[in-house]
Amino acid sequence: MGLISDSVLKHVSVRATLESLAQVFADYPDRDFQVRLWDGSSWGASANPRFTLVVKHPNALRQMLVSPSELTLGECYIRDELDVEGDMVAAVEIGDYLLAHKGRSLPATLRFASILGKLPARHEEQAPEGETDHTPPHSQERDRRAIGYHYDLPPEFFALWLDPLKIYSCAYFESKDCDLATAQARKLDYICHKLRLSPGDRLLDIGCGWGGMLIHAASHYGVQALGITLSVRQAEVARQRIRELGLNHRCRVEVCDYRDLELEEQFDKITSIGMFEHVGERQLPEYFARVQGLLRAGGVFVNTGISASATYRRRGPSFIDRYVFPDGELVPISTSLLAAEKCNLEVRDVESLREHYALTLRHWLRRLEANAEGATRWTNQKTYRIWRLYMAASVHAFSIGRVNLYQALLVKPLRGSSGMPLTRADWYRDWQADSEAQARS
Repeated sequence: MGLISDSVLKHVSVRATLESLAQVFADYPDRDFQVRLWDGSSWGASANPRFTLVVKHPNALRQMLVSPSELTLGECYIRDELDVEGDMVAAVEIGDYLLAHKGRSLPATLRFASILGKLPARHEEQAPEGETDHTPPHSQERDRRAIGYHYDLPPEFFALWLDPLKIYSCAYFESKDCDLATAQARKLDYICHKLRLSPGDRLLDIGCGWGGMLIHAASHYGVQALGITLSVRQAEVARQRIRELGLNHRCRVEVCDYRDLELEEQFDKITSIGMFEHVGERQLPEYFARVQGLLRAGGVFVNTGISASATYRRRGPSFIDRYVFPDGELVPISTSLLAAEKCNLEVRDVESLREHYALTLRHWLRRLEANAEGATRWTNQKTYRIWRLYMAASVHAFSIGRVNLYQALLVKPLRGSSGMPLTRADWYRDWQADSEAQARS
């Protein structure tokens, strides 16, 4: 981005800007942050600010004070017109505050709006492939492209901030100071216990990612596992990991849409961990019907997915929908459970893991920021900034309950019997020792 010309800067009254900022944030509860303008002048906390919002271009100022939206503020950030030094999650809260005050313009902001309107506007960004696709949403071809857009980034990029098992879904923390690798391994064991996996069980993992669940279940529980994904690059990595671990006789991975699986191939247990957000509300009946058809009578299905709050309504277009997850859809948990029950899957347990996902994302964000140079090298500066903002915004959304993460345990009853024990006690046994004993048996 080039320097702003003197002729443009003459139209900008820095003093008026600082006065406007003081009025805009007059009611903000924790003003432990700083705003620094393009000329070096600043407003706000001067000693040890929690973060500094760096306004590098007048266009970012216009978006903040006159017409803020989630999308326009996000685009200012990824174009480096706006930057954040310090706590990115706290900075995202500022965006929420500005959106909440939209339409309640202060007199000083109104006076300033005519000046801001003469400043350079943003350049239009080319939308991601999924955004300009004219094929029907959630058609198989469009879903393949949308999944590829997000998941086919270089595996080395994901390896910079994921745990060694390469699990790209919510971890399970026994305490807030638990490390990410332990929490992810614990999550896999937790799901295996909910499924009550036994040696010889046939397991299907829908949206298997880089194969973490397949490898863990086969290694520790002795199952025969099939994983499916729409990402070619994920499948390649998963197959390589399976070969290196000598698990070819127990695991296989296919690039396949769940809608193309043959119903004759029955499974004892099925998992879907972090794929559900890509299904789409209109496809829920087909999704659950397909799972029900693939599951043998008496089988168990664990479905883990992000859910939208039934009461929250977004203001304006979504940054994440456009730049992170094209065609992603979040539905309230009540909507997904109703669809499952209509497909004759019995709901046996529903657990909210909202706080666990906020913790997981904080780990990912810290690791991404610590590896910013490598992330930029494997992708580019724009991609790094998109993912930094996406993770921080997601931490905020989970922390305040705007979105949730539910793990639903569903069964296909056998002659009325669910096969479930009377209590959850066996979910919390000595998992690692128990799983290794099962694998040896």
